[in-house]
Amino acid sequence: MLDKYACLKKLAARRGTRDAVVTTMSVSMPWAEITDTPLDFASVDSAMGHGADFAYGIALAQPERRVLCLNGDGSTLMCLGTLVTITGRPAPNFTLIITENGTYEVTGNQPVPGAGSVDFEGLARAASVQEVYTIETEADFDAKLDLHFTAPGPAVFIWRIERADEPVPKPSAAIRQRAHDLRDALAG
Repeated sequence: MLDKYACLKKLAARRGTRDAVVTTMSVSMPWAEITDTPLDFASVDSAMGHGADFAYGIALAQPERRVLCLNGDGSTLMCLGTLVTITGRPAPNFTLIITENGTYEVTGNQPVPGAGSVDFEGLARAASVQEVYTIETEADFDAKLDLHFTAPGPAVFIWRIERADEPVPKPSAAIRQRAHDLRDALAG
């Protein structure tokens, strides 16, 4: 199993200055502690499951910029249609990272439906995603780190992470302000 915090630090260190990152639920606050630029958007106080859709839209609108979405397994299950949508009109600059720990971490670690039996790689491949990687060890993560930024998108990475106990995410700025900051950063 991967250590979520170590993976986030490595991803942030590898990230380019123009890359946009959309985070959801249990990775939003740890990510904000590592990097909190206007190109980071915590999608936590809106409809759960739609952070990936939002990030995909940014990738379509800004093809010169790499866009990553760090999405939980529960959020992914709430909007499985995203996997089909991203293959209907592929964005070569889009990376979806599914952090799989089998729980709705921020609401008390309740198990997600199908925890332990859902095959996220199989779901992505069934939706016609060509670039799909399941990562379970630090060595494999290190070997595939660059692919998060260079694999032809849409690319899907499933990080099998250890369970943790994150609090309900409370970003420092209101969603309206975060959205305005992101818009301005994308336009600039």
